[in-house]
Amino acid sequence: MNIDAQLASDILVGVIALMSAVGGVALVGAIFSLGRSGYRKD
Repeated sequence: MNIDAQLASDILVGVIALMSAVGGVALVGAIFSLGRSGYRKD
């Protein structure tokens, strides 16, 4: 199995971008849900 440096770096960048995108969405969701629950003091 021969992986050249260009493909390896492309895969690495893709994985990092995917992880950061998922983390960003999760972070926004957590902040949004915290803010919503903070505003509603039932």
